Amino acid sequence: MTLLSVSNVTKKFGGLVANDDISFDVEPGTIHAVIGPNGAGKTTLFNAISGAFAPTSGEVTFDGRRLNGLPQYEVAGLGLIRTYQLVQLFKDLTVAENVRVGFHRVTRGGIAAGLLRPGWVRAQERELTRRTAELLDFVGLSAQANSRADVLPYGQQRLLEVARALAAEPKLLLLDEPAAGLNVQETERLAETIERLRAKGLTILLVEHDMSLVMRVAQRITVIDFGKKIAEGSPAEIKVNPQVLAAYLGGVEDI
Repeated sequence: MTLLSVSNVTKKFGGLVANDDISFDVEPGTIHAVIGPNGAGKTTLFNAISGAFAPTSGEVTFDGRRLNGLPQYEVAGLGLIRTYQLVQLFKDLTVAENVRVGFHRVTRGGIAAGLLRPGWVRAQERELTRRTAELLDFVGLSAQANSRADVLPYGQQRLLEVARALAAEPKLLLLDEPAAGLNVQETERLAETIERLRAKGLTILLVEHDMSLVMRVAQRITVIDFGKKIAEGSPAEIKVNPQVLAAYLGGVEDI
Protein backbone atom coordinates (compact mmCIF):
# COMPACT_ATOMS: atom_id res chain seq x y z
CA MET A 1 0.00 0.00 0.00
CA THR A 2 1.30 3.46 -0.93
CA LEU A 3 2.19 5.48 2.17
CA LEU A 4 2.01 8.96 0.62
CA SER A 5 0.13 9.90 -2.52
CA VAL A 6 0.43 13.34 -4.09
CA SER A 7 -2.29 13.62 -6.74
CA ASN A 8 -2.48 16.51 -9.24
CA VAL A 9 -1.34 19.05 -6.64
CA THR A 10 -1.35 22.67 -7.76
CA LYS A 11 -0.43 25.63 -5.55
CA LYS A 12 -1.00 29.20 -6.71
CA PHE A 13 0.02 32.45 -5.02
CA GLY A 14 -2.07 35.01 -6.86
CA GLY A 15 -0.93 34.76 -10.48
CA LEU A 16 2.16 32.71 -9.62
CA VAL A 17 1.82 28.94 -10.10
CA ALA A 18 4.42 27.46 -7.74
CA ASN A 19 3.29 23.83 -8.21
CA ASP A 20 1.46 22.77 -11.34
CA ASP A 21 -0.46 19.46 -11.37
CA ILE A 22 2.23 17.39 -9.61
CA SER A 23 1.65 13.70 -8.87
CA PHE A 24 3.83 10.97 -7.35
CA ASP A 25 3.63 8.17 -4.79
CA VAL A 26 6.00 7.25 -1.96
CA GLU A 27 6.15 3.56 -1.13
CA PRO A 28 6.78 2.26 2.42
CA GLY A 29 10.39 1.60 3.37
CA THR A 30 11.86 3.67 0.52
CA ILE A 31 13.80 6.89 0.19
CA HIS A 32 12.09 9.08 -2.40
CA ALA A 33 13.84 12.29 -3.48
CA VAL A 34 12.35 15.42 -5.03
CA ILE A 35 14.92 17.43 -6.98
CA GLY A 36 14.98 20.43 -9.28
CA PRO A 37 16.82 23.69 -9.92
CA ASN A 38 16.48 26.66 -7.57
CA GLY A 39 12.97 28.05 -7.69
CA ALA A 40 11.47 24.84 -9.05
CA GLY A 41 8.84 24.69 -6.29
CA LYS A 42 10.30 21.94 -4.10
CA THR A 43 9.84 23.59 -0.70
CA THR A 44 6.36 24.80 -1.70
CA LEU A 45 5.49 21.18 -2.41
CA PHE A 46 6.87 20.12 0.98
CA ASN A 47 4.77 22.80 2.66
CA ALA A 48 1.63 21.59 0.89
CA ILE A 49 2.33 18.01 1.96
CA SER A 50 3.12 18.82 5.60
CA GLY A 51 0.16 21.12 6.20
CA ALA A 52 1.87 24.52 6.20
CA PHE A 53 -0.81 25.45 3.68
CA ALA A 54 -3.42 23.64 1.63
CA PRO A 55 -2.98 22.99 -2.09
CA THR A 56 -5.04 25.20 -4.39
CA SER A 57 -6.23 21.99 -6.05
CA GLY A 58 -5.36 18.32 -5.99
CA GLU A 59 -5.06 15.95 -3.07
CA VAL A 60 -2.46 14.71 -0.59
CA THR A 61 -3.18 11.35 1.05
CA PHE A 62 -1.07 9.88 3.84
CA ASP A 63 -1.53 6.38 5.20
CA GLY A 64 -5.01 6.29 3.69
CA ARG A 65 -6.12 9.67 5.09
CA ARG A 66 -6.68 12.88 3.12
CA LEU A 67 -4.48 15.66 4.48
CA ASN A 68 -5.94 18.65 2.62
CA GLY A 69 -6.95 21.34 5.12
CA LEU A 70 -5.43 19.68 8.19
CA PRO A 71 -3.19 21.96 10.30
CA GLN A 72 0.45 21.06 10.70
CA TYR A 73 0.06 19.73 14.24
CA GLU A 74 -2.60 17.26 13.10
CA VAL A 75 -0.48 16.14 10.16
CA ALA A 76 2.45 15.62 12.53
CA GLY A 77 0.15 13.75 14.90
CA LEU A 78 -0.51 11.23 12.12
CA GLY A 79 3.21 10.48 11.92
CA LEU A 80 4.33 12.72 9.06
CA ILE A 81 7.29 14.56 10.60
CA ARG A 82 9.52 17.09 8.84
CA THR A 83 12.76 19.00 9.25
CA TYR A 84 13.35 22.41 7.71
CA GLN A 85 15.70 23.99 5.21
CA LEU A 86 16.96 26.27 7.99
CA VAL A 87 17.84 24.49 11.23
CA GLN A 88 15.19 25.12 13.90
CA LEU A 89 16.43 24.06 17.32
CA PHE A 90 15.81 25.26 20.87
CA LYS A 91 19.27 26.74 21.14
CA ASP A 92 19.01 27.59 24.86
CA LEU A 93 18.32 23.92 25.66
CA THR A 94 20.87 21.14 25.80
CA VAL A 95 21.27 18.62 23.02
CA ALA A 96 19.47 15.96 25.09
CA GLU A 97 16.65 18.35 25.99
CA ASN A 98 16.10 19.14 22.32
CA VAL A 99 15.63 15.44 21.59
CA ARG A 100 13.25 15.01 24.54
CA VAL A 101 11.02 17.75 23.08
CA GLY A 102 10.48 15.49 20.07
CA PHE A 103 8.77 12.82 22.15
CA HIS A 104 5.68 14.98 22.71
CA ARG A 105 3.74 13.08 20.04
CA VAL A 106 4.21 9.70 21.69
CA THR A 107 4.02 10.47 25.43
CA ARG A 108 1.28 11.12 27.96
CA GLY A 109 1.12 13.99 30.44
CA GLY A 110 -0.91 16.83 31.89
CA ILE A 111 -1.01 19.21 34.84
CA ALA A 112 -2.15 16.57 37.34
CA ALA A 113 0.51 14.11 36.19
CA GLY A 114 3.17 16.81 36.46
CA LEU A 115 2.15 17.77 39.97
CA LEU A 116 1.43 14.35 41.45
CA ARG A 117 4.08 12.40 39.52
CA PRO A 118 2.45 8.96 39.76
CA GLY A 119 4.51 5.85 39.07
CA TRP A 120 3.71 5.75 35.36
CA VAL A 121 5.08 9.29 34.93
CA ARG A 122 8.37 8.37 36.60
CA ALA A 123 8.60 5.20 34.48
CA GLN A 124 7.91 7.23 31.33
CA GLU A 125 10.66 9.70 32.22
CA ARG A 126 13.16 6.87 32.69
CA GLU A 127 12.15 5.45 29.31
CA LEU A 128 12.55 8.86 27.65
CA THR A 129 16.02 9.20 29.14
CA ARG A 130 16.96 5.79 27.73
CA ARG A 131 15.50 6.49 24.29
CA THR A 132 17.11 9.93 24.15
CA ALA A 133 20.49 8.33 24.78
CA GLU A 134 19.81 5.77 22.03
CA LEU A 135 18.95 8.47 19.48
CA LEU A 136 21.97 10.57 20.33
CA ASP A 137 24.16 7.50 19.97
CA PHE A 138 22.51 6.75 16.62
CA VAL A 139 23.42 10.17 15.18
CA GLY A 140 26.81 10.29 16.93
CA LEU A 141 26.07 13.05 19.46
CA SER A 142 26.30 11.14 22.76
CA ALA A 143 29.35 13.11 23.87
CA GLN A 144 27.48 16.39 23.34
CA ALA A 145 24.32 15.40 25.26
CA ASN A 146 24.73 18.04 27.96
CA SER A 147 26.06 20.81 25.69
CA ARG A 148 23.83 23.67 24.62
CA ALA A 149 22.50 23.15 21.11
CA ASP A 150 23.82 26.51 19.92
CA VAL A 151 27.48 25.55 20.52
CA LEU A 152 27.33 22.60 18.12
CA PRO A 153 28.93 22.93 14.68
CA TYR A 154 26.34 23.37 11.95
CA GLY A 155 26.61 19.79 10.71
CA GLN A 156 25.94 18.43 14.19
CA GLN A 157 22.95 20.76 14.54
CA ARG A 158 21.54 19.14 11.39
CA LEU A 159 22.00 15.68 12.92
CA LEU A 160 20.40 16.86 16.17
CA GLU A 161 17.36 18.04 14.22
CA VAL A 162 17.11 14.58 12.65
CA ALA A 163 17.36 12.95 16.10
CA ARG A 164 14.58 15.19 17.42
CA ALA A 165 12.38 14.29 14.45
CA LEU A 166 13.04 10.59 15.06
CA ALA A 167 11.90 10.99 18.67
CA ALA A 168 8.40 11.62 17.31
CA GLU A 169 8.44 8.10 15.81
CA PRO A 170 7.59 9.18 12.25
CA LYS A 171 5.91 6.91 9.76
CA LEU A 172 7.27 9.25 7.08
CA LEU A 173 10.20 11.60 7.61
CA LEU A 174 10.41 14.68 5.36
CA LEU A 175 13.94 16.07 5.08
CA ASP A 176 14.09 19.54 3.52
CA GLU A 177 17.62 20.09 2.13
CA PRO A 178 19.40 18.40 5.07
CA ALA A 179 22.83 18.76 3.44
CA ALA A 180 22.54 22.53 2.94
CA GLY A 181 25.62 24.21 4.39
CA LEU A 182 27.43 20.97 5.20
CA ASN A 183 31.02 20.21 4.26
CA VAL A 184 32.12 16.95 2.63
CA GLN A 185 32.71 15.12 5.90
CA GLU A 186 29.40 16.28 7.39
CA THR A 187 27.52 15.27 4.25
CA GLU A 188 29.11 11.82 4.43
CA ARG A 189 27.94 11.41 8.02
CA LEU A 190 24.44 12.53 7.03
CA ALA A 191 24.35 10.04 4.13
CA GLU A 192 25.38 7.22 6.46
CA THR A 193 22.65 8.22 8.91
CA ILE A 194 19.99 8.27 6.16
CA GLU A 195 21.10 4.85 4.91
CA ARG A 196 20.88 3.41 8.43
CA LEU A 197 17.39 4.84 8.82
CA ARG A 198 16.27 3.11 5.66
CA ALA A 199 17.84 -0.13 6.90
CA LYS A 200 15.58 0.21 9.95
CA GLY A 201 12.55 0.43 7.61
CA LEU A 202 11.85 4.17 7.88
CA THR A 203 10.28 5.85 4.85
CA ILE A 204 11.90 9.15 3.85
CA LEU A 205 10.89 11.91 1.44
CA LEU A 206 13.91 14.05 0.66
CA VAL A 207 14.32 17.44 -1.01
CA GLU A 208 17.99 18.04 -1.74
CA HIS A 209 20.35 19.97 -4.03
CA ASP A 210 23.38 17.76 -3.38
CA MET A 211 23.04 15.33 -6.26
CA SER A 212 25.79 13.02 -5.05
CA LEU A 213 23.80 12.51 -1.85
CA VAL A 214 20.54 11.99 -3.75
CA MET A 215 22.05 9.49 -6.17
CA ARG A 216 23.58 7.57 -3.27
CA VAL A 217 20.57 7.22 -0.96
CA ALA A 218 17.39 7.47 -3.08
CA GLN A 219 15.56 4.56 -4.69
CA ARG A 220 13.20 6.82 -6.65
CA ILE A 221 13.47 10.41 -7.77
CA THR A 222 10.85 12.92 -8.89
CA VAL A 223 12.14 15.93 -10.81
CA ILE A 224 10.30 19.24 -11.00
CA ASP A 225 11.16 22.38 -12.95
CA PHE A 226 9.24 25.66 -13.04
CA GLY A 227 6.63 24.02 -10.81
CA LYS A 228 5.93 21.08 -13.13
CA LYS A 229 6.97 17.46 -12.84
CA ILE A 230 9.27 16.67 -15.76
CA ALA A 231 10.58 13.20 -14.89
CA GLU A 232 10.45 10.33 -12.43
CA GLY A 233 12.48 7.15 -12.11
CA SER A 234 15.43 5.42 -10.53
CA PRO A 235 18.72 7.30 -10.03
CA ALA A 236 20.17 5.52 -13.08
CA GLU A 237 17.20 6.60 -15.22
CA ILE A 238 17.21 10.19 -13.96
CA LYS A 239 20.93 10.59 -14.57
CA VAL A 240 20.52 10.13 -18.33
CA ASN A 241 17.07 11.71 -18.78
CA PRO A 242 17.33 14.43 -21.48
CA GLN A 243 14.72 16.69 -19.84
CA VAL A 244 16.52 16.53 -16.51
CA LEU A 245 19.88 17.27 -18.11
CA ALA A 246 18.36 20.25 -19.91
CA ALA A 247 16.80 21.57 -16.69
CA TYR A 248 20.19 21.52 -15.00
CA LEU A 249 21.85 23.15 -18.02
CA GLY A 250 24.67 20.65 -18.10
CA GLY A 251 25.68 17.07 -18.63
CA VAL A 252 25.49 13.94 -16.58
CA GLU A 253 28.40 15.02 -14.38
CA ASP A 254 26.28 17.86 -12.98
CA ILE A 255 23.76 15.52 -11.43
